[in-house]
Amino acid sequence: MEICLSLGSDIGDRLSYLKKAKDLISRIKDTTVIEHSAAYETEPVGTMPMQQQHLHYLNAVIIIKSGMELRALAGELFRIEKEIGRDRSRETEKNSPRVIDIDVIAAGSLVIETHDLTVPHPRWKTRRFVVEPLAEIRPGLRIPGTDKTVAELLLALPKSPKVVLYREEW
Repeated sequence: MEICLSLGSDIGDRLSYLKKAKDLISRIKDTTVIEHSAAYETEPVGTMPMQQQHLHYLNAVIIIKSGMELRALAGELFRIEKEIGRDRSRETEKNSPRVIDIDVIAAGSLVIETHDLTVPHPRWKTRRFVVEPLAEIRPGLRIPGTDKTVAELLLALPKSPKVVLYREEW
């Protein structure tokens, strides 16, 4: 089963954090990184005015295959965020700046809704910073809960907030 992950960083050496996350994800037991989008620079979304002073986000999408049960995999992703330096206890505001954010966007045809894991991600299709990188590598993908392809959803999204190519290879 292919699993789509969204990566984002807006503090410090953002590209280095994306690379480290991708590398650590590739080291998870029974997990392989199959493909990744380019890295995109994106305007902050849903942040407080005082947080606007931080760097714009770098975002990317990676596609993995894993033999792990999805909840266990999500636990590993949480551990990787912590290892890279994310401290959720210091994130007092929603969408606070962070060194790394790893979200499970979709996992094949699975639909999960529990107190600690919702797949597909509930806001993925409204976030250009997720849809555009995903459309780059999986334009024909249909994620459960929508009857449109990722490419069709991208065409329907507003052009703002901007998503700008930052680096093709990372």
